[in-house]
Amino acid sequence: MGISAALVKELRERTNAPMMDCKKALTETDGDIDKAVDFLRKKGLAGAKKRAGRVASEGVVGSYIHGEGTIGVLVELNCETDFVARTDQFKTLVKEIGMQIAASSPMCVSREEVPAKDLEKEMEIRTAQLKESGKPDKIIPKIIEGQINKWYSDICLLEQTYNRDRDKTIEDLLNEVSAATGEKVVVRRFVRYELGEGLEKRGGGDLAAEVAEMIGE
Repeated sequence: MGISAALVKELRERTNAPMMDCKKALTETDGDIDKAVDFLRKKGLAGAKKRAGRVASEGVVGSYIHGEGTIGVLVELNCETDFVARTDQFKTLVKEIGMQIAASSPMCVSREEVPAKDLEKEMEIRTAQLKESGKPDKIIPKIIEGQINKWYSDICLLEQTYNRDRDKTIEDLLNEVSAATGEKVVVRRFVRYELGEGLEKRGGGDLAAEVAEMIGE
């Protein structure tokens, strides 16, 4: 069914959730605004806008080491208070984020951090490929938009599918913990090391795929 702008606006005013998430919630619930509110609450999005402006300067720097030291991750996860940072729920989240980074090897936290030169290069390559394939010029921008959004979902941690629950993104996971704690919860930065990365190797398996398979079990 079609979702009116007025209905999206009403849901946004009731929940303070982002506009696109309100539209998605209404689509998923066939326009039932009360069910849409519950949908956003379960996703941790209701009230997210209010928390967005808060300062999250507490938290922890956690680590995840895979296997016998083949992949190592350090990740800084921030919240608003030391009290929340010390909870088991927050510590578990840090570990889950570390495992996700080990398995999925994101380039950065969010699309805002993607270097402009990398984005331009991707768009140039994809545009050239589409023109070469004979696609009409008028539809190329729309195709490129979809392809770039998919690219972001591969390289940006927040937009990656959560390996333990394929119905969620990492941003959904953070929002759920944020809703449960009532605090802003953000990944500030991370670093990922893989043994022998950049060196010529003599065969061997794909370590990231190995970690992803282990997490998905």
